[in-house]
Amino acid sequence: MKLQQLRYIVEVVNHNLNVSSTAEGLYTSQPGISKQVRMLEDELGVQIFARSGKHLTQVTPAGEERSSV
Repeated sequence: MKLQQLRYIVEVVNHNLNVSSTAEGLYTSQPGISKQVRMLEDELGVQIFARSGKHLTQVTPAGEERSSV
């Protein structure tokens, strides 16, 4: 787990689950944020965001615990 990954999670939540807007605000790429979020989920063994296709739809209860750190 990297601090940057946690920052991405918090910022995605702050940008209403819009990864493109988050990337723009952090001056980075959308695929980079998506990859880091997925890597953190895999490492922790929990799904932080519920998805519908490629879109994030809501924060899961496990995700709420992680984003409040």
